[in-house]
Amino acid sequence: MSKTILKSDLRFLQEYLVDQDWLQNGEALVSSEKPGEGNMNFTLRLITDQRTIIIKQSRDYVEKYPDVPAPKDRALREAEFYELIESNRKLRQKMPTLLGVDRKNHVLLLEDLGEGSDYSTIYRKGELIQTKELQELAEFLSTLHLNFHRETSPNRIRNIEMRKLNHQHVFVLPYQTENGFDLDSVLPGLSEAAIAVKTDSKISKSIKELGNLYLADGDHLLHGDFFPGSWLNTKKGIRIIDPEFCFFGPAEFETGVTLAHLKMANQTDKIQKQWIEMYTKQAPLDRALSERFAAAEVIRRIIGLAQLPLDIDLEKRIQLLENAREILAT
Repeated sequence: MSKTILKSDLRFLQEYLVDQDWLQNGEALVSSEKPGEGNMNFTLRLITDQRTIIIKQSRDYVEKYPDVPAPKDRALREAEFYELIESNRKLRQKMPTLLGVDRKNHVLLLEDLGEGSDYSTIYRKGELIQTKELQELAEFLSTLHLNFHRETSPNRIRNIEMRKLNHQHVFVLPYQTENGFDLDSVLPGLSEAAIAVKTDSKISKSIKELGNLYLADGDHLLHGDFFPGSWLNTKKGIRIIDPEFCFFGPAEFETGVTLAHLKMANQTDKIQKQWIEMYTKQAPLDRALSERFAAAEVIRRIIGLAQLPLDIDLEKRIQLLENAREILAT
């Protein structure tokens, strides 16, 4: 049977929604638009004469980088995440409701959380995340990790193909001397700064150990990509989206990734410390391991392919890289 490939054509989308029985009686599609700057999937906000909804399809490549292959069924892992957390009211209220799943074509129909922007704004110089917002994020993550354990979960999401993809970009490619990344096009001088990381034999063992831990099945359900691009600032407060990298793994990976982004967003030392303290008031954490995962994420984002809109100069990036090397070398 042929696969349906979604496209931005209203007549086509109307017929598809009717075929899936995803429209209410007499409901008609009026228009569509991109809901944000997503990277991984084909995603549209659909405006009908009665409501707005989000439709998302995962394909066998990354939507923003068509030359980069990706597991085509990743949307189904995201659906499994939503289905798992449905039993927890606190988590459910912070995420869009899953309205429909087309498993054959890897398509999700989701509640539209409304107009809003993600938290990539905190990468701008002088933009600080508020204590209340940080607290909400820590409560979401600790609730997720504490309430969904592999020994008690009805579905132990492995998502191994997405993990393999992410593993390459976090723990392998940034350390290759010839990986095709033109870092000087990001910021002149960055290529030279990356050499010190790529040739540091002291951290290679640490990175390999962290990578193996990431690939191994762990105890806690993780969102998998918990960073400012997955946090939405809406009229109803913070909402969390895009758990397609979800899996059962170490909580320290998730807290470490968030800590890394607070560092790269030039958030204050106080905010960085608060993040860990807020989380550990709710759930146990190996702080040293979390710092090591944070170091790996800093390196990956500064000298890897998945660049961020960082508002920091070369000197600050070198400082972050050196700090990450120190942590990984111990």
